[in-house]
Amino acid sequence: MTATHFRTCPLCEATCGLSIEVGDDGTIGRIRGDMDDVFSHGFICPKGSTVKQLHEDPNRLRTPMIRRDGELVPATWDEAFAEVERRLMPLIGAHGRDAVAIYLGNPNVHNLSGLLYPRFFIRAMGTRNIYSASTIDQRPKEVSSGLMFGAMLSHPLPDLDRTDYVLMLGANPYESNGSLATAPDWPGRLEAIQGRGGKVVVVDPRRTKTAEAASEHVAIRPGTDAHLLLAMVHVLFADGLVDLGAAGEYVTGVETVEQAAREFTPEIVSPVCGIDATTIRRLAHDLAGAPTACVYGRIGTCTQEFGTIASWLVDVLNTLTGNLDRPGGAMWCKPAAGSPTTRGKPRFGRGVKLGRSHSRVRGLPETYSEFPAACLAEEIDTPGDGQVRALFVLGGNPALSVPNSGRLQAALGTLDLLVSVDIYVNETSRHADVIFPAPSSLTRGHYDLGFYQLSIRNVANYSPPVLPPEPDAMDEWKILCKLALIAQGMGADADPAVVDDLAIRGMAEAAGRDPDEVVAELAPRVGPERLLDFMLRTGPYGLTLDQLLEHPHGLDLGPMEPRLPDVLRTPSGMVELAPEPIVADVERLRASLDRRANGGFVLIGRRQVRSNNSWMHNVNVLVKGKARCTLQVHPDDAARLGLGADAKVSSRVGALIAPVEITDAVMPGVVSLPHGWGHDLPGVELDVARAHAGVNSNVLADDTLFDPISGNAVFNGIPVEIAPA
Repeated sequence: MTATHFRTCPLCEATCGLSIEVGDDGTIGRIRGDMDDVFSHGFICPKGSTVKQLHEDPNRLRTPMIRRDGELVPATWDEAFAEVERRLMPLIGAHGRDAVAIYLGNPNVHNLSGLLYPRFFIRAMGTRNIYSASTIDQRPKEVSSGLMFGAMLSHPLPDLDRTDYVLMLGANPYESNGSLATAPDWPGRLEAIQGRGGKVVVVDPRRTKTAEAASEHVAIRPGTDAHLLLAMVHVLFADGLVDLGAAGEYVTGVETVEQAAREFTPEIVSPVCGIDATTIRRLAHDLAGAPTACVYGRIGTCTQEFGTIASWLVDVLNTLTGNLDRPGGAMWCKPAAGSPTTRGKPRFGRGVKLGRSHSRVRGLPETYSEFPAACLAEEIDTPGDGQVRALFVLGGNPALSVPNSGRLQAALGTLDLLVSVDIYVNETSRHADVIFPAPSSLTRGHYDLGFYQLSIRNVANYSPPVLPPEPDAMDEWKILCKLALIAQGMGADADPAVVDDLAIRGMAEAAGRDPDEVVAELAPRVGPERLLDFMLRTGPYGLTLDQLLEHPHGLDLGPMEPRLPDVLRTPSGMVELAPEPIVADVERLRASLDRRANGGFVLIGRRQVRSNNSWMHNVNVLVKGKARCTLQVHPDDAARLGLGADAKVSSRVGALIAPVEITDAVMPGVVSLPHGWGHDLPGVELDVARAHAGVNSNVLADDTLFDPISGNAVFNGIPVEIAPA
């Protein structure tokens, strides 16, 4: 006999519904898209069916690991926590709490425990050295949204289902399934725009799968999106096309934006971005003239030296064309739980403060209490007061993800203590002294608390565990709570319920509720489900977790609706169209207008639908077949250089040899490597991934290149040299 379970896929931002067959003996059978899911309606990508392979992966850790005599060996949970206490507390006593660093990886956002409980561990540790994957791929958007609208995740989202025109930059949702704009079946939604007579324009240095399906592909030089967008702003003002629409009464700073754009004429910008002036003008006129329109920029616009300016200008264009906060334009969703835009006083808030502290070695500013990941290696390998000597990595693989990866990999081996919470012995955790295995995603409840804050439709869907806990497994929230208690000196034997109870009581007090009443009301739930239930109850719809359990395919709460001005949390209560830190940085953009391509090559990344950063390459069905970790080179460049099967790629900080794929999908002078490969390092226990190792493109990424406002690393437009291998 088999039973069918319904579950939201936890592997990317699309939040697609899965239908999972489970036998009486707990074996996973067929996995398909849930046809009745209120959001995805049966859509599923190749990754969705692999939750079975991830669960059954023989390389997935199921017991803690401790390093003994130089080798990682299995240990009990008590031994693992005791080892952390034994090594951590003397280190803090000798060097202080800032000698400890914490790195938060991307997978944390895909589970409730990883989203809700790291904050308690961070507070308990009391270190200023916090790093995350956000300064690798999205911090510019978080900074620009915070400065303009008042909160880190207050991103206006493209209303794909009602728009007539989309201008898309640095995004390839046919492969990525979307990013910072949660929507299952991006391909179907984009095709529907064209099917109803609308237009999809993709601006990208590479003819991606999304660009091939678009109405128009505009090739652009890597790293010049901000130049193009500011030239379009110039055209809107110069040609009298500015119309703020209904949002206008809540917008300030328009005149400052006009002044900032005056010098950026299409003729001046054209040689920089490689797009002729006529096309730039037409793009601006088409955007302003469409019945409804939205500009959408994603990872390619963030991972460049002008990432914050580019992210800002996306919303500037949406505002100036009257498309902010209106159906078919760029709108805010209203999440059922956890959103800063539905809590506190509407419209007015504290806003965002940047640069409250600076990193020890280079003096790079923090954003949202985190330092740039690009400076993690130097904080470890540079001696002196405050040197990082211990690192906790929660669900991340920075050894492959950060720029100048070779330096960080060497630095990790010098730490006095490295603790990982991970499902694998990967390129980072191979250096660990203790590894705590997170449970299988199929054995824990799931609610996309983060992604529903970025959803293009208001939905809520909770998935109970599909399978019972595995023998000797520990919930991830309990792992994090016990680490927090150890950091506070309460010992390895302390009960994680202490932290969990403090968490729910703190939430209750913040909401003006009596903690005892709240605990009684939510009983017998504990852990992340208790916190989620409270957030749902105090959210804008007054839902409960029990209501979601009664709707296994999710609750459709309706399309996005206009939310100005209540969605704002700025000190002025207005949309700050011209934030001072960003406008000041336009001078740096202006100085770059004199640059000219010198005939050299620049490197860009690329997305692949069968991959998700570095952590899904141990699934054979996703990596088998034609090699995908290749260096894409334009035919003219390949002929000029005399490239054969392999090429040597060199940058200021590293070099590698990669197989060559000759294709006119990339512009001349541009080469492309995907991110997250390079699994052939000693000690990595990923059998499938090692057999399809690929090369680590971030060995080439220069850790001195970053966007100065956000601290985000530069991964697109890296100067490289290409030669036959």
